[in-house]
Amino acid sequence: MSSRIGRSGPNFRARATAAPGKLRRVWRAMQALVICGLLVLIALAFWFQLGGGWRIAMLGSLACIGTGLAALWLKAMDRALWIGVGLILLGWGVWYGTLRPGTDRDWAADVAHGVTATVDADTVTLHNVRDFHWTAAHDFSAHWEDRTYRLSDLRTMDLISSVRASPSFAQTLVSFGFADGRHVVFSAEVRRGRDQVYSRLGGFFRMFDLVLIAADERDIVGLRRDVRGEWVSLFPLDVPSEQMRGAFLSFVALGNELAARPRFYNTLTTNCTAVVWRLARSIAPGLPLDWRVLASGHLPEYLHDLGVLAPDMPIDEVLALARRTELGPADPDSVAFSARLRASPLPGRTR
Repeated sequence: MSSRIGRSGPNFRARATAAPGKLRRVWRAMQALVICGLLVLIALAFWFQLGGGWRIAMLGSLACIGTGLAALWLKAMDRALWIGVGLILLGWGVWYGTLRPGTDRDWAADVAHGVTATVDADTVTLHNVRDFHWTAAHDFSAHWEDRTYRLSDLRTMDLISSVRASPSFAQTLVSFGFADGRHVVFSAEVRRGRDQVYSRLGGFFRMFDLVLIAADERDIVGLRRDVRGEWVSLFPLDVPSEQMRGAFLSFVALGNELAARPRFYNTLTTNCTAVVWRLARSIAPGLPLDWRVLASGHLPEYLHDLGVLAPDMPIDEVLALARRTELGPADPDSVAFSARLRASPLPGRTR
């Protein structure tokens, strides 16, 4: 008897009436958040892709559209609201889909050429290897050249990590050493226009292309440590010869692929470390994904856990030994520079 009264009394009816109202308010709050988020993303795409009058016109139009959607939301006209959102997304998607990488552009000098290669059995010829002489960040002598290597002369594979600001994020470079003392470094980088400035946020909105640079160690490592003052560390990788060759050829293939089919750089999914990880997966398909692939400053810790970076040494000791504070003489001898780069003790040795 008391149970029936409890379920049919005024308190139960009040709670039953209040529940749908609360759900409705939650639903409308979620509507507002989702729509506002979409409008912000569209506005950012316009901001990074357009300039001058077009940017003002499109952002003004988006503000007017947003006002209209707000009016529909206030009147609880859900069907009209979502039709409007759908039309906006359709129009924006069509425009965004017209953006293409690799368009003719006056590229910044340091990323003007991506590496390509010709492979003939044991011989690999790299085209457009960068060999700049830097005196300041914007003062250099530009030089691009072809270099020929023999895969049978490949001896070492090193990870080079260069930190500029946050220690959690680093530029990841991979250096290959040959029997004659020469080294070539591969680096997946942002390809900027001559007047463009890098923006991490802009990298989410197709603002830049991806380019694979092959460079002399004296150029690319010297630039980052001596000119830019970045924190440079070198980690010898314990990789079997066959996998080392596979990694080298994977970089070669990526350079040729980007030349044939350009792609956009993306701050999260198509950056320097993500590209290195994908290439590694092509050699070792079972390689697990890890958060440290995205937080690239922690990539050495990931490789240490995988056993390819000084596995018998504590990670703190590995990181301390890898730091390169002296990078050698500021002279044009690239072999001497690479030798000085490795003169002080390193965490482990490649095979």
